[in-house]
Amino acid sequence: MAAYLDLGSWDLACSTNNIGHHTDLNGLDRLIVRRGQAFTINLCLRSGEYEPGKHSLSLIAETGQQPSEESCTRAVFCVSDELDETRWSATVKSPSSGWLALTISAAPDAPIGRYSLTLDQFGYKVNLGEFLMLFNPWCPRDAVYMADEEALKEYVLAQDGIIFRGSYKYPIGSAWEFGQYEKGILDACLRMLEVNPKCLRNPPEDCAARSNPVYVTRVISAMVNSNDRDYGVLTGKWQEPFDDGVSPMSWRGSVEILQNWHQAGCRAVRYGQCWVFAAVACSVARALGIPCRVITNYLSAHDTNQNLVIERYIDEKGQPINRTRDSIWNYHCWVESWMNRSDLPAGYDGWQASDSTPQEKSENVFCCGPVPLKAIKEGQLNMKYDAPFVFAEVNADVRTFMKRPDGTTEEVISSAFVGKFISTKSVGSDQREDITHLYKYPEGSEEERESFKRAEHMIKLEEDKEVGLDVKIKVSSSMRKGCDFDVFAVVKNKTASDKKCRLVFASRAASYSGILGADCGYKDLLNVELPPEGERSVPLRLNYNKYCDSLTEDNLIRLVALLVDRGNGDMILAVRNIVLENPEIKIRVLGEPKVNRKLAAEITVQNPLPVPLTGCCFKVEGANLTEGKTITEKLSSTVEAGQEAKIKVYFTPSHWGLRKLVVDFDSDKLCHVQGYRNVIIGK
Repeated sequence: MAAYLDLGSWDLACSTNNIGHHTDLNGLDRLIVRRGQAFTINLCLRSGEYEPGKHSLSLIAETGQQPSEESCTRAVFCVSDELDETRWSATVKSPSSGWLALTISAAPDAPIGRYSLTLDQFGYKVNLGEFLMLFNPWCPRDAVYMADEEALKEYVLAQDGIIFRGSYKYPIGSAWEFGQYEKGILDACLRMLEVNPKCLRNPPEDCAARSNPVYVTRVISAMVNSNDRDYGVLTGKWQEPFDDGVSPMSWRGSVEILQNWHQAGCRAVRYGQCWVFAAVACSVARALGIPCRVITNYLSAHDTNQNLVIERYIDEKGQPINRTRDSIWNYHCWVESWMNRSDLPAGYDGWQASDSTPQEKSENVFCCGPVPLKAIKEGQLNMKYDAPFVFAEVNADVRTFMKRPDGTTEEVISSAFVGKFISTKSVGSDQREDITHLYKYPEGSEEERESFKRAEHMIKLEEDKEVGLDVKIKVSSSMRKGCDFDVFAVVKNKTASDKKCRLVFASRAASYSGILGADCGYKDLLNVELPPEGERSVPLRLNYNKYCDSLTEDNLIRLVALLVDRGNGDMILAVRNIVLENPEIKIRVLGEPKVNRKLAAEITVQNPLPVPLTGCCFKVEGANLTEGKTITEKLSSTVEAGQEAKIKVYFTPSHWGLRKLVVDFDSDKLCHVQGYRNVIIGK
């Protein structure tokens, strides 16, 4: 005759389990565990004792709408003497009279998501409650396992970081609050999985596939953007105005974006650009347990026809003519996620690139990746997913042509290149780490030649044409917004003969994605004479009163120098992007930073412009500092030229450790000035 335990109550021991599973930053009010790792719940008996030979206990763990054992979304397993770490298993101990400690270990390849847990005694079932299960980068059997503890702190646990923008000559690190453990963020991330089109079409199949980080990463890539008219998180927009939404430059973190999306019934948030898409994707991946980092590729190619060549057309004044959709962005951000690739031949585990910025479709969806970095480096373009597109972003050749008034074209010699200074935040510090070597071999090396051959990128192996003239663009050491300054076209005669040339030196405001604005300064010298081996530096003055109303929010000016040899007709083009420096935001924390102790921060910024600022506004936020909210302080007074705008804000840290206080300053003429301060919070 079957014997039943007389259960009175049970305790999921959320606090103990969450701390042990590195999920306590999500809170201690519900059970959140990681697969492949044991957790313990406590059962209280109203009467009697547990007897191993007498009582038979089994458990049922289920996830998804139609759970089944065939799809591994339903697991039925008996309590046994030992845990089996390769599959669902459980053991039981009786630490004291009237109590049972039930220890459960999920399979290391179980689907992630929301689970229900049921205790079964010969058909008598008791629902013990629900729990959330995430990927486990601490578990050697999990596909996202990462052995380096310091790397885990950076790529899974860190709630803030640095995203590099600016230009490859002047990289600017901006603080970002990933906030993956802030209130409501994990639920928003799980909701993203639940409303993705694959789940809506076939819930059982999608839920089962969530065991695979490759699949989940691909879903994240598609769902962070809304270009497929689905329930995507962000709408992209690359030109002003942004009046019907939020300028991408205004975001300082992912929390508000994900909260707004979730609370609005999964309606897309306006607006994002590449670093915002990448940062939100990073937040989602880390929240679900996948190690992830944001990377920046300077001079990033967008090859629309997959010929590995970016074709650019200019007129006789060196100004671009839009004849193709190919482009080179000043920088482009995507993410890398750490995982094994059991779907590929051996050797392609580790960092995988994926991109949520909607550029081209992959399998009829706006997504990209994940693709192993090793596949890009080795020119293995048949590796899943989207290797040709990512390879082109860092390796495409650039060809420039001049279109003449009669419609004919002629190639222009240009030293343009792509894929420079590929960057990410260093582990444990805010310094830039150059990871270009993970994507490509040193230029000119035999390994690079072999990679290009495998990729059938033979155009890269052609020898450059020898010309007798050269032109380079050099800039001043300091180019601050609000100042007048000079830039220089340095022209050189490399031959033993006299040269007569025409030099066109132009500047235009630009966005980071290459969209050009108004003229900021122009010079056309019809007769530049150079003696043999001679050199000349030609200045171009950029005045604030001319560029002030032309600059985009990117503070970017594109310089173009076109040198034409009047003797043989050779044309040489140099292009350089410069970023104007914003003033420094100074942040001073008042008092000793401790958990649950109210703190004050004094924040100042000086007006560097020769005109007054009105409508000044500070926005302040920080993971575990400002309760997942943005503190907004507006100034009623005008800030005159050279004066400081100053505020004091108050906040209460909720967790100890290193945190970033992130500040954004806006006004009518000085927008999106960014700053941050690292704050070490004591216990």
